[in-house]
Amino acid sequence: MISIAQELKKPGQLVKFRGRRCVVQSSTDDGVILLKPLGASDDETMAVYEPVMQPHDVIEKDYFEYPSIIDLDNFLSAKLLYDAARLSFRQVSGPFRCMGKLSFRPRAYQLVPLIMTLKQQTARLLIADDVGIGKTIEALLILREFIERGIIKRFAVLCPPHLCEQWQSELADKLDIEAEIIRSSTVASLERRIIGDETQNVFNYFPYQVISFDYVKSENKKAMFLPNAPELIIVDEAHTCARPANQRDNQHQRFKLINELAGNANRHLLLLTATPHSGKDLEFMSLLGLLKKEFETTPLSSLSIQEKRTIAGYFIQRKRKNIVTWLDEETPFPERISYELPYKLSPAYFEFYSKLLNFARGLTSSDLSQHKARMKYWAALALLRGVMSSPASGYDMLMNRRSKSDGEEWSDVTDNPILEKWDENSDASPGELISSAGLDQNEWRQLTDLASKIENLQGPSRDYKIREAITQVKKWLADKDQEIYPIIFCRFIATAHYVAAQLKAHLGISGVDIRAITSELSDDERREKIEEMGKSPRRILVATDCLSEGINLQDQFNAILHYDLPWNPNRLEQREGRVDRFGQSSPKVDVRVLFGEDNPIDVVVLKILIEKIRFIQNQSGVNISLADDNRSIMDKVLAEVLLNPAKAQKQMEHQLEFDFSGDGDELAKLDIELTNEIEMAKAKAELIRSIFAHDNVKPEDVKQDLNEVDEAIGDVATLESFVVQACHLLGAVVEKIKDGYVFRKVNMDQWLAESLGSGDRIHISFLSPTPRGFRYIGRNSRFVENLCHRLLADALDPGKKGKKASRAAVFRSGNVSTQTVLIQFRVRNVIREVGSKQDSVTEEMFLWGYEKSTEGIVPLAYDRCKELLMNSNALDISMERQQLLFTEEMEHFRQLNPDFIMVVTQRAEKLVEAHTRFAKYLGARRYEAATPVLPPDVLGIYILIPDITL
Repeated sequence: MISIAQELKKPGQLVKFRGRRCVVQSSTDDGVILLKPLGASDDETMAVYEPVMQPHDVIEKDYFEYPSIIDLDNFLSAKLLYDAARLSFRQVSGPFRCMGKLSFRPRAYQLVPLIMTLKQQTARLLIADDVGIGKTIEALLILREFIERGIIKRFAVLCPPHLCEQWQSELADKLDIEAEIIRSSTVASLERRIIGDETQNVFNYFPYQVISFDYVKSENKKAMFLPNAPELIIVDEAHTCARPANQRDNQHQRFKLINELAGNANRHLLLLTATPHSGKDLEFMSLLGLLKKEFETTPLSSLSIQEKRTIAGYFIQRKRKNIVTWLDEETPFPERISYELPYKLSPAYFEFYSKLLNFARGLTSSDLSQHKARMKYWAALALLRGVMSSPASGYDMLMNRRSKSDGEEWSDVTDNPILEKWDENSDASPGELISSAGLDQNEWRQLTDLASKIENLQGPSRDYKIREAITQVKKWLADKDQEIYPIIFCRFIATAHYVAAQLKAHLGISGVDIRAITSELSDDERREKIEEMGKSPRRILVATDCLSEGINLQDQFNAILHYDLPWNPNRLEQREGRVDRFGQSSPKVDVRVLFGEDNPIDVVVLKILIEKIRFIQNQSGVNISLADDNRSIMDKVLAEVLLNPAKAQKQMEHQLEFDFSGDGDELAKLDIELTNEIEMAKAKAELIRSIFAHDNVKPEDVKQDLNEVDEAIGDVATLESFVVQACHLLGAVVEKIKDGYVFRKVNMDQWLAESLGSGDRIHISFLSPTPRGFRYIGRNSRFVENLCHRLLADALDPGKKGKKASRAAVFRSGNVSTQTVLIQFRVRNVIREVGSKQDSVTEEMFLWGYEKSTEGIVPLAYDRCKELLMNSNALDISMERQQLLFTEEMEHFRQLNPDFIMVVTQRAEKLVEAHTRFAKYLGARRYEAATPVLPPDVLGIYILIPDITL
């Protein structure tokens, strides 16, 4: 067995193995040496098992040669070398270990959930920020940080099936993590990839997982998953996992799954939702109970100050106005502009609606305490809602009414299926309900007659609702101020197809990509079609509410038309949140709300529910949530306003005016009752807000650490400057335009041309959100990583000829008054948390320098060194003089080596100070002293001569 010297096994040590420079990483196995090639990714780390090493497998100590006179070059490229090194760092010397592994620069406010989890021994957090603020980003930050700290090795994201691909894409794009999707359509192919004994399965074989709720919630799958569940679980759309008040099977199975996962006190759990409180206290408290069991039975209305502080450590909820300006950082959100689009029924449509209303009232004249009578009541509501959505959905319900036998009933239905079974999360047609209502032969004949009439109401000449929609879409497409790409949200599948067909037939504008996307398509098909539409220069998406949750559409669309009003006002916010969110490049999001002036349902929903709730939310700053079924509200609307035969004559009048203030008027009474219920919901929201008003992480606690991270690894401005100047160096023709740059491949270095991709003109932007038509370049994109490594490799290769970043330079400068020397160097430090067995190897670039005087040398502070490096004007001197001065100064520098090493040691002490300060406001982890790995890598030495001396 070959014995490797202990010094060569120390973390952070620079060694050479099989011709490659490597950095030794921390290993928990004494027999295994982990070697990460310098500048490589974590995936390229090699594990060398010492007992079986062959004689030719030599690990030897390595170091960087100092620059020499053959490295003398133009000083103007010296800062490129400095930036290339720090932009290439992945193991960052700072308290936020994740920052070097992100392909984006997080907003300052997005670090707050990360700090909250680091305060806990076991991370348990409910992240309930507003739609569009970035809950996914906040979860990814925590995930990456926990991996970098060695807290976890495996994780799983549990989400609705239609969000699996989105999570997989986010993990790959933002963290460079390849996760496997586990659901019924992928399990077979995943199982074929498993290599091992019979104990291996998809849940313990693949370390990074995105799992569909609906696949894993069943008892047999859950029994396999629970014993193999990873250390960290992220639950998206967590409100769908609360314990349901009405014991709906689907949601109840999800709750049981998450509750059993939470039963392991050592498991880290992140719950993500924009709607934590649906209006039902018990459901909300069941979510809190997943974080800590006693929270489920803690009465929120009578908490002590200490109890509020305790619970607030597990929950964060912020509105946009809380973070638009936070830590002196602006977070741009688009301006949402919302208007109502009223329409009235055409004479033909009103005549049909009147007949249907009379028929519906006939169905509801019986005693609703009887089961069959209730079924007729609900069937009547389904018909009214479908017909007022569109003639197509009304026709679809009427023509598909016999999908069940006449005698079969919904014997298991206890709540209103219009509000429950076909709630706002479903596209399904209630035609099946109508067929189960137990109608008699006369009632079936009436329905058949109605079906024959409604088909003739399609088109803008008789359907004024679609006419108004077509008019609005034409206005959007004719807008000269900005390009508008609208989404039209509908309630039913048939309505979505109808709207899309009518737009194609009557829009009168060529070259517009118009598509209907509903739950008829699989999740993959929906995503594929949306991506295809994003490439169309003009596009209109017609969708049902299958696209109103989770999926992000801000890259492809920037306007919304609510074709159908949802009965739950929360659904409006969810729809609009698909495009009105951080990352929307348009300055404004146009929203239009269609409503029927002579449709009592629309009038009540819009005028009482939606407008009143939005006004209170804007005034109070709290989110008001009503329970999903709204039974106490909507049942009263429907029963009192629509289906009471005593009001038939008033409803028959074509031009209806609704008076909400008249004495004795049912709508006025209803307005008062609904207002009271909304006020109760507001009081609950304010109570929650008072408990979870988040102020235990102060901006000033984050600011210094974030600034130090930006300095260590480079901020966005540094990245932009580096990429542009480095590409100039490699022959690119770069043109600055609004929002970014155009890179032209004229005389460009072949490697660079291939890295940029296809096309002769590449549009690149460093902005987030990224303007349409531009390719986003982030710090950790593969292009930037490869560009950094290319410049470093060229600079460190003494045999490399041509343009490269300079390691050495001697020049005149008006910025100094005496001979001045700058040294840029890379230092690795090894730091350990107290009580931890695993060391962390971190990297940073640093600058040291000194002025020469008759009395000796005067050391320069880092800030002064950086100012000279970045801003000095470089005036030429002869090559002979450069070589002479450089040779003399290198000899002097070697004599100063002890002083130089002292600077490196002091940097290690500063690193411990930063971690200790970080630990102080975490109230948790403490750190032992950092140990610098010596000698540091000296990358560049530059000599500045006062201009007046030559």
